[in-house]
Amino acid sequence: MGVLSGIRVVEFEAIGPAPFGTMLLADMGADVVRIDRAAAAGDLGPKLEGPRIDICGRNRRSVTLDLKRPEGVSAALELIERADVLIEGLRPGAMERLGLGPEVALARNPRLVYGRMTGWGQTGPLSQRAGHDLNYIALSGVLSGIGPLGGRPLPPLNVVGDYGGGGMLLAVGVLAALLNVQRGGAGQVVDAAMTEGAAQLGSVIWGLLASGNWHEQRGSNLLDGGAPWYDTYCTLDNHYMAIGPVESRFYTELLVKLGLSEAGLPRQHDKAGWPRLREAFTEAFGKHTREHWCQVFEGSDACVAPVLGFAEAPDHPHSQARGSFIEVAGVVQPVPAPRFLGTPSAQPRPAPRRGEHGGEALRDWGFDAAAIERLRAQGLDFQSEC
Repeated sequence: MGVLSGIRVVEFEAIGPAPFGTMLLADMGADVVRIDRAAAAGDLGPKLEGPRIDICGRNRRSVTLDLKRPEGVSAALELIERADVLIEGLRPGAMERLGLGPEVALARNPRLVYGRMTGWGQTGPLSQRAGHDLNYIALSGVLSGIGPLGGRPLPPLNVVGDYGGGGMLLAVGVLAALLNVQRGGAGQVVDAAMTEGAAQLGSVIWGLLASGNWHEQRGSNLLDGGAPWYDTYCTLDNHYMAIGPVESRFYTELLVKLGLSEAGLPRQHDKAGWPRLREAFTEAFGKHTREHWCQVFEGSDACVAPVLGFAEAPDHPHSQARGSFIEVAGVVQPVPAPRFLGTPSAQPRPAPRRGEHGGEALRDWGFDAAAIERLRAQGLDFQSEC
């Protein structure tokens, strides 16, 4: 099921943004076979105190291969020949050293879309350097604008580089390249770099900067917490409310709901008066609980919302009404998005164990029993299945 039903993707095991980009394709119905190592690498991903629950690995089937052996590479190429898309998130040059680089893969499958996910990009002086989300968004310019006035830049989780500027950019590029192939074009490489993706996410800021409407000092602009009416405020019970009434009519409604007199306050866009406005908002929100303010602003256009924790978000009435979260194998997680009303996505399946459902996938990809045995002789493996 799904808008990408019939599209075959071979994914090479990685962490973070590449699996997220592949998850987006899989959620839309693409048939993904992940090539895993026979055993998990000890240094793959951050150290965790609890078990690793791989939501980004959902909707896959898995086979295992030793890609350091020529036989394993040969088996991988057989999968690549039948795929529409290849996704890899290794350091530049790693796939070439394995004998699975774009030149080899596209020679075997000229219609292949070869998706590559890195932090710095496939070329450039930093391309071979290690890094993580925070490094990439630092270089992109975006990190410089995130943080309080007079304070240091703050990590905005790893969603700006890894997932927004990384995996989502990769998925968009792959979809565009697939469309080009379906229109008669040739397969090609999609070079998705988190530095460039993060910079693209900040496009509006570059426009504001060019027009003189953005200052490099953190916490002094309209959208970075500088404006007192685009910020968060602590409530009596130590929760927070987020406010963002940029337009004047919404701002007026905010003041009414807070019980503040517009006549007795500085004007909304009078920067000299922003400290007074912040004091007034801080005092008002601090008098009551978050639940109180949720009731006050219920049905309002004042652009106010409670700041919910990850565990709270699925229980909000709006999320409940839309079914924005789902439980899969006991794990609450976001539903596939965006929604396709004509070809809806299926309910997600949990991430596979190494080799899980691999035999089923091979049969679905057109390998007969003899071909599967040949692949197994080359080192491709999967768990025993009924």
